[in-house]
Amino acid sequence: MNISEYSLLIKELFVAGGIVMPPLLLCILLLWYGVGYRFWVMKEPKSMSVRDMLLYYQEHTEKPAKNIVAQAMQQGIALKKKGVRNLRRHLDAAFYEYEREIGKFSVLIRVIVLISPLLGLLGTVIGMIETFDSLATMTLFSQSGGIAGGIAQALFTTQMGLTVAIPGLLMNSLLNRKLRQIEQDLSQVKDLLCHQRNTIKNSMSHKL
Repeated sequence: MNISEYSLLIKELFVAGGIVMPPLLLCILLLWYGVGYRFWVMKEPKSMSVRDMLLYYQEHTEKPAKNIVAQAMQQGIALKKKGVRNLRRHLDAAFYEYEREIGKFSVLIRVIVLISPLLGLLGTVIGMIETFDSLATMTLFSQSGGIAGGIAQALFTTQMGLTVAIPGLLMNSLLNRKLRQIEQDLSQVKDLLCHQRNTIKNSMSHKL
């Protein structure tokens, strides 16, 4: 398809959907931008347990991090090596950025999933109003399409609203499941690093 055919298709969508079509198209763009960004941030699921990953990156500090949990691990290992006091507080502050990153656009996706069916319902109401107006005036053919145009708009906007909301709901559910898993992994990394620090301190105190 060339540019003129794409522009004609977009024009037909706008005509078929009426005034709710521009916000619905905006919802589609924002939804898949947010979904794509979150998938990219939470890419590369871990191939080993958190404990094994921590041991691996402690032994191979030069290895590049493959996912966001590994990035957090490398930063936590660096903080532990520095010997900072109150390691848990420093880890909480350092890992906050990762926790915020994996949660970015989650609210936007949730809002779009909620408002898209409402926009479709609004288009349905507008289309039915046009249909009843055409019936009242007995204008089977009008500039906006009359009865046929009103019914088509009512059905099309409902379909578009559900087309946006249902995939968005499924994707958001999948992404939130991954988010909770990453949050658990980050919390386990903190516990393991702090446990290692306490173990080293206890062993040194026993030697003294």
